[in-house]
Amino acid sequence: MRLVASLLVAALALGPLGARATDPTPAPPSNASAGTAQDPGPHLTPVHGLAMHGAVKYPADFTHFDYVNPDAPKGGAIRLAAMGGFDTLNVFTIRGEAAAGLGLMVDTLTARAADEPFSHYGLIAQSMEMPEDRSWIIFNLRPEAVWSDGEPITADDVAFSLETLRTQGIPMYNMYYGDVERVEVLGPKRVRFVFKGTENRELPLIVGQMPILPKHYWEGRDFSAVTLDPPVISGPYRIASFEPGRSITYARRPDYWAKDLPVSRGFYNFDEIRHDYYRDATVMLEAFKAGAYDFRAENVARQWATGYDGPAVRDGRIIMERLPHHRVQGMQGFIFNLRRPLFADPRVREALGWAFDFEWTNQNLFYGEYTRTRSYFDNSELAATGLPDAAELAVLEPWRDQLPPRVFTEVYAPPVVDEAKGGLRANLAHALDLLRQAGWTVKDGALRNADGQPFEVEVLLAQPEFERLVLPFARTLERLGIRLSLRTVDTAQYINRVTHFDFDIMVGSWGQSSSPGNEQRDFWSQAAAHTPGSSNYSGIASPAIDGLIESIIAAPSRADLVTRVHALDRVLQWSFLVIPQWHQSSDRVAYWNLFGHPPTPDDGIQFNTWWVDPAKAAALTGRAGR
Repeated sequence: MRLVASLLVAALALGPLGARATDPTPAPPSNASAGTAQDPGPHLTPVHGLAMHGAVKYPADFTHFDYVNPDAPKGGAIRLAAMGGFDTLNVFTIRGEAAAGLGLMVDTLTARAADEPFSHYGLIAQSMEMPEDRSWIIFNLRPEAVWSDGEPITADDVAFSLETLRTQGIPMYNMYYGDVERVEVLGPKRVRFVFKGTENRELPLIVGQMPILPKHYWEGRDFSAVTLDPPVISGPYRIASFEPGRSITYARRPDYWAKDLPVSRGFYNFDEIRHDYYRDATVMLEAFKAGAYDFRAENVARQWATGYDGPAVRDGRIIMERLPHHRVQGMQGFIFNLRRPLFADPRVREALGWAFDFEWTNQNLFYGEYTRTRSYFDNSELAATGLPDAAELAVLEPWRDQLPPRVFTEVYAPPVVDEAKGGLRANLAHALDLLRQAGWTVKDGALRNADGQPFEVEVLLAQPEFERLVLPFARTLERLGIRLSLRTVDTAQYINRVTHFDFDIMVGSWGQSSSPGNEQRDFWSQAAAHTPGSSNYSGIASPAIDGLIESIIAAPSRADLVTRVHALDRVLQWSFLVIPQWHQSSDRVAYWNLFGHPPTPDDGIQFNTWWVDPAKAAALTGRAGR
């Protein structure tokens, strides 16, 4: 299951069904400066694409990505579903609840290839110039790049975007682009980013990912305010209509300036995309089976196993498909809020992990669908396994006195309930021993600390589906004298509480890419731990972890990156920030049989490359409201 804790990406895109980001609060002011500068020295040879390590896959004359159908037919109106509601059309700030799909209106300097580990090709940028040491990068903007009101997209817009996002956007932007020293406008269509050092190899690529905002539109407006005014845009879709909290419809722009670029061919094939909002997950599923919307990513194993009944499934009008991927699986789990004194002692956090029976949960609630997650970078070469090798030890050694000793001496694995070794009873005995070591004892039927205070904890949820998971866990914890309660709230309240770290335990996740880097600051750094709206949900704050993050960012090669990620993974594992949950290596999707789609790349399903097949759509019957 993926979680509401990452509603931002749901609002930004219909792309890979992968990791999602989070929500937000004002970031501290940026120390970058913007201004006009003289063009620096001789120009370097422009390139059409950038790779994190090595060379890009696609040549300069490529016409489209391999995982699209470049001749996909355009047309058709589709409906999708969203949970909750929305009250703003600005997805970049912390205020309000942003509408789904807003990323369809926003272009970036470059576009990522979903069949490479981390490579980008020009979108707004026609070409890039970068020295060997990656200390700066110049983006040469396409002359044909224009806003929806006909104004050109300029270097001033790019500089304005960096400053605005870093000072008024969600905290992630300030951390993500923290190593940008300054941005220089070299001409109307030429802009240079200068970096603070030469060790942040991915910075040129992630600057390319930055959403570009129209300066002429936003100047004089309150960027941080909740707004229902459709903005000036650059992307392939515009807002056609909306009812706040109920629905929003996007229409494909026939005048989209980038529609014929290699990075756009085969994408954005639907003429109209409508998102309808639901308040209840059960109602949402039933609406899908009745034909009220067309495509559904299924994240609930029970529903996948038992919920898709009825004539439309049996006669093939609804297709159920597993699409394998090789996407890195980040950590999902019960996340402890270390800001709470209750969880300050790692033995307490470890003990609660021993009380969770994944094996029973997987078989009885999830129909054996899932694999237990043990790494923060699972399903990939980035996951730490075995004991640290010599290269990892060299990375870890400078921090030895600040790290859990078991990082160096034991192989981490989540507890297993093994009936041959005493089953859950044996695990609970071990948990109670850890709790006693941490100063907790059972008195009058309750687990209490030295001051006599009972162990009481609340799990914050936004999805009622998780209640069936948490309630058995609560009953197990009662055997230890722990009182665990549930609080399920609506998405708006959930986002607000998570933004301000107002929870004991939450069910959440950290999505990971195949090339980790600057985003790790937002996940684990000391600065993020104290920044409301960051993705450091756990509140871990460690100079050693900060040092490991910076070593990852500075990794000079793929081999060095893998080693340094292994080192960070081990430290996170032995910090007991979560009770690990589960993952799977395929996307489960259900859809009415009106679509065509190309092969799925390593990064998983790319829904923006699908299309409506006119013959299939004409043959469909029994869809509500069609």
